[in-house]
Amino acid sequence: MSFVEYSDFIQDGDVAIVYLGHESMMPVKVQKGAQTQTRYGVLRHSTDLIGRRYGSKVTCSKGGWVHVLHPTPELWTVTLPHRTQILYTTDIATITMMLELKPGSVVCESGTGSGSLSHAILRTIAPTGHLHTVEFHQQRAEKVAEEFKEHRVDHLVTVRNQDVCKDGFGVTGVADAVFLDIPSPWEAVRHAKAAMKKHGGRVCSFSPCIEQVQRTCEALADQGFEEISTIEVLLRVHDVRTISLPVPDFGSDPSAQTEPDAAEKTAPASAPIQDTVAMKATVPPREIPGHTGYLTFATKPRTS
Repeated sequence: MSFVEYSDFIQDGDVAIVYLGHESMMPVKVQKGAQTQTRYGVLRHSTDLIGRRYGSKVTCSKGGWVHVLHPTPELWTVTLPHRTQILYTTDIATITMMLELKPGSVVCESGTGSGSLSHAILRTIAPTGHLHTVEFHQQRAEKVAEEFKEHRVDHLVTVRNQDVCKDGFGVTGVADAVFLDIPSPWEAVRHAKAAMKKHGGRVCSFSPCIEQVQRTCEALADQGFEEISTIEVLLRVHDVRTISLPVPDFGSDPSAQTEPDAAEKTAPASAPIQDTVAMKATVPPREIPGHTGYLTFATKPRTS
């Protein structure tokens, strides 16, 4: 099992995602002889998990059942233990696209936090890229390094415990992209520029406050970055409803008209019955609550 390579069967030492329902999932470290308690009963790792195919439906001791899924960055984002506030898939997808990441890319990141974005970056840049991630908090840096090893992606990442605003990323002139998620990103812009390749590359900063965005944009402009832009990503969920629409009446076909007989002429006029058709439609919300943060992007010029 690896977060960047798919495996067919569950093995001892894997991290598997136990799916109990759409809003209920949990990561499980698979170990021989171990057990995991769920609301549907006990999962015995040796008999219920090891050797089974990922995606299998597994019956628990109380008769209920769960699905056991192969871990992905998206599933890890919704099940990981929170040591900090994290980025979710909506923002992560935008960051990955706007930073133009691809297999082989070299990326610098600060701060690592709980590793939600880090796992998505690693899958995107594998198998030949590399992530240099910096975390100021020592215990968090040690824990995320341990998780990278457990998830078998440690060969793609270097974790540093240092202050990026003072000491930078520990590399110079190698990064294709830089991501900043720190309280004072404007203080790290010059280090981001130094870490990037001599010409070209993209930088992204995540900030919850517009005042942080303003100072970061000023610092990016002072350092010669171009194409500076800020976006806010909000998820808009549409409500699906069944509605009835009238079938339009375009009148009778003139070519098919015939002269009415005497009975038809004397019959009282009645209101026509209008047909309707049922169809699915979506209704967007009037308001979109839930601000997470602003994403500021910029480009390092390709020429001096």
